[in-house]
Amino acid sequence: MVNNRKHNYDYEVDTSSETAPSKVIRMVGNNKRVLEIGCGPGSITRVLATQSGCRVTGLELDSEAIEIVTPYCDQVIQADLNSGDWPGLLENAGKFDVVIAADVLEHLYEPWKTLQRMVPFINTEGYIIISLPHVGHAAVMSCLINGDFKYNNWGLLDRTHIRFFGLKNIEELFAQANLKIIEARYVVMHPEETEFADSWSQLSSVMQTLLLGSKHSEVYQVVVKAVPIARAGDTITLNPPRRCRIVSGMKRRLGKHLSEQTKKLIYDGLALLRVKL
Repeated sequence: MVNNRKHNYDYEVDTSSETAPSKVIRMVGNNKRVLEIGCGPGSITRVLATQSGCRVTGLELDSEAIEIVTPYCDQVIQADLNSGDWPGLLENAGKFDVVIAADVLEHLYEPWKTLQRMVPFINTEGYIIISLPHVGHAAVMSCLINGDFKYNNWGLLDRTHIRFFGLKNIEELFAQANLKIIEARYVVMHPEETEFADSWSQLSSVMQTLLLGSKHSEVYQVVVKAVPIARAGDTITLNPPRRCRIVSGMKRRLGKHLSEQTKKLIYDGLALLRVKL
C-alpha cells in the first residue's frame, strides 16, 4: 500500500512570493555550496538544488524527511541538533558558502549554542541565513488577551516550538554568537490574515488599534543574513520600517480580492506614475 500522506513540513515554494522560504532562497543566491541545518523533507532544498544550482548537504533528525530530501542533496546526515556533538558528524565536510537554518532554532532547547556551532562551517566569504517566527506579532498578543494560547501544527505557535523571539531577542541571539546581522527581510501579515484571525476578531476595535500601534505588530517572520563580527562592515538593527507593513498589506489585499487581469492593470498604471509596490 502506497503512503500518500504529505509530510507536515513539505510544501511548495513560490520563489517570487514574499514568504520566508522564498526570502531565504533569494538570500542564498545561485551556485553555492550550502549546509542546510534541519532541512526537513526538502521544501527549500529542492528549489536550491533544481533552480538555484546549489549543492546541498543536509542535517535532519526525522527519518521520513531524510528519505524525501535525499535526492536533492549531495549528502544527508541524520543528526539531533539538541545534542552537542552534531558538529562532529561534519568533520570531513569542509567549509560552506552558506549555512541555513530556516525556522529551526525555535524548536531547540539551546538555540544560542546551536547558532554558535554553525559558525565554523562557513568559509572566509561565507554567511549564515536564519529565519525565525516573531512572537511579538499582534495576533499572538490577541491570544494572550483572550486567555487562549492557540498551539497549532504550524505557524507562529507550532506546538513543537519551545523558544520564542522578539526582535531584540533575535539581535541578542546573533551577538552572543559573535555574529553581526548585515541584512534582514520581514514577512508582514495583518492579524486577520494569520492563523489567529478568529482570536483577533474577538477583540474590540479599540484594542485592535492599540495593538497595531506597535511598529513591529505585523512582523510575522524575520529572515536574517549574518557574518562573523570580525568581518569588515557594520551590523544593522532589526527595525522594519512602518511603510513595510503598509505596502505588504496592500499587496496581500490586492492578491486576495482582485483578478490577475485587474491586478496587472493597477500595477501597470502605477508603473507609469513611477510608483512601485
